[in-house]
Amino acid sequence: MRVLPTLTGSLLACLSLLGGGLAAPPAAAASAVRCADIDLPVSVPTPHETVHGQLCLPAGSTPRTVQLLVHGGPYNRQYWDFPYQPEHYSYQRDMASHGYATFAIDRLGAGQSTKPLSVTLPDNVEAASIHQVIGHLRAGRVCGVHFDRVILVGHSLGSGVVVREAATYHDVDGVILSGMTHLVSAVTVAKIFTMSVYPVTLDPQLHKNGGDPGYITTIPGRRGPLFYSAGDADPQVIATDEATKDQVSALGVGTIILFDFLGPTSRGINVPVLLAVGEKDVIFCGFVARDCSSAEALRKGEAPYFSPAAELSTYVLPGSGHSIALHKNAGEYREATRAWLSARFDSPA
Repeated sequence: MRVLPTLTGSLLACLSLLGGGLAAPPAAAASAVRCADIDLPVSVPTPHETVHGQLCLPAGSTPRTVQLLVHGGPYNRQYWDFPYQPEHYSYQRDMASHGYATFAIDRLGAGQSTKPLSVTLPDNVEAASIHQVIGHLRAGRVCGVHFDRVILVGHSLGSGVVVREAATYHDVDGVILSGMTHLVSAVTVAKIFTMSVYPVTLDPQLHKNGGDPGYITTIPGRRGPLFYSAGDADPQVIATDEATKDQVSALGVGTIILFDFLGPTSRGINVPVLLAVGEKDVIFCGFVARDCSSAEALRKGEAPYFSPAAELSTYVLPGSGHSIALHKNAGEYREATRAWLSARFDSPA
């Protein structure tokens, strides 16, 4: 892999971060969160790909534990560092304010990462790219910090990639999944693929990304009904979500649903797992999907898909839809996540 040329381009950002420089929006500056953008080389699906990410550290000492954040689709890493009211909705900045390090990446094909041909991005290829990022984190290639412990965190389709990575490579210390269960609403999925998504080549916002119709995105105006529960969502959040939407490989979506949501892949995870969903997630919860009425009900339905080594814990965010990090009460989800991390791994350091 072309480690040195790619990483050299991130040196100045890292020096600023480790020297205490701020890269926070004005609303978040008071928390003294340190963030830097970094490009990392990966060798899949071709030898010349790059994964872009943002490392955020708390003020003061640098933890040796990091949460590696993998967004869903069609999102990018802004799901974890939302530009609207970041003091309320940014997972990264909130975690840093509580002493936790996070590294949020743009999955291949999205954001500022390279965009290979869409047909080259099935779930196992995306998992391999995440595996290489974990190697960079442990080897000290991200701002020179050697992270001793990596917690792999996913949302939605990103959770599917996380499942595949953790079950295949056994290179992480814990797994946090959100926005997924192993029982998908067939009715909602049918509506998504017939009424809610189309090729990016047809999208006025994203067609400039190129001419690969194998990448898909949401049709304008569809993210609200799909990803949010209206009673627990700020309309401006939904508008910002629409404005920052991204693309995802249609092939990747298919393989993740088939093998990682509906298949037994998760039985291969041998580290502690937290599974969190929104009570009103129309894709994975409800009458024709998983019972998400309580953490106990969720665990009862999901436990058969995990080994005893996973020591499965579950959490349900009341009133929330699919994108639980972007609902009004998202702080409760983050608090539950920190409580689980503290119980399993003692401290963020």
